[in-house]
Amino acid sequence: MWASEPNSEKIKMKQEIAIELKHVEKHYEMGHSLVKALDGVNVKINKGDFVAIVGPSGSGKSTMMNMVGALDLPTKGNVWLDGQNIEHFEESDLAQLRGRKIGFVFQTFNLIPTLTAKENIGLPMMFQKVSGDLKSKRIDEILKNVKLTHRGDHLPNELSGGERQRVAIGRALANNPDIILADEPTGNLDSKTGLEIMSLFKELNKKGKTIILVTHDLNLVKYASKVLKIRDGKLEGGKIRK
Repeated sequence: MWASEPNSEKIKMKQEIAIELKHVEKHYEMGHSLVKALDGVNVKINKGDFVAIVGPSGSGKSTMMNMVGALDLPTKGNVWLDGQNIEHFEESDLAQLRGRKIGFVFQTFNLIPTLTAKENIGLPMMFQKVSGDLKSKRIDEILKNVKLTHRGDHLPNELSGGERQRVAIGRALANNPDIILADEPTGNLDSKTGLEIMSLFKELNKKGKTIILVTHDLNLVKYASKVLKIRDGKLEGGKIRK
C-alpha cells in the first residue's frame, strides 16, 4: 500500500499542470537574419494559477501568448496542453481542444457587431455543438456572472467599452474552459473600468479558472500570483507573488 502512494502523488501533480513549455524556441526569418522570438523558454502553469506575462514591446510577449494559447507550434521544443503534446494534433483537432480548454479575451473585444451580447457569448458553443436548451441556460448563467443580465439583447455599439469587454469575457467562458488567456484586456478601457475587469478576472480565478494575462502594464501585475518576465525571447525568472 505504501509503495503505491508516491506514484499516485506524481500522477496528481502531473494533472495539476495546465500548460507546459519545454525548451521552446520560435524562429523567424527577417531578410537574411534569423530572429529568435523565443529562445529556450521553460514554463509550467498550474491549474488555478493567475499568471502575468510581462515585457517591453518586441520582447516576445505575443509569441509567448501564441505558444501558451496553443495558437502556434514552436520551431524547437514542445508545448503541452492539459498533458497533451500539441505537436501530435491535426489543426482541426487542436482547434477543438483549444475551444474546450481555453477562452480568449482580446484588447479590441473582437465582438461581431451584428450579433447581440447573448449571440456573441453563444457563438463558441456552436463550434462545440452544444444543444439549444443547454446553450440558452449557459448564456443566461454567464450573463449573470459578468453582470450583464439586463444588456443581453443589446448590440455591441449599444454597450460601453467595459460592457463590451464583459461580453468578450462571457464569450471566453462559453464552453466552461479551464483557462482564460487575456491579451491586454484593459488596454482600451479607462482606469476605473479596467479595475472592474481585473476584479472580474480575480473572481474567476477564485472560482478555479486559470488566468493568463499578457500585458505591458505593470500596474496589473499585483493581481497575479505568478509573474513571468520576458525580454529578448528569454525569461528573466518567473517569480511567485504571495
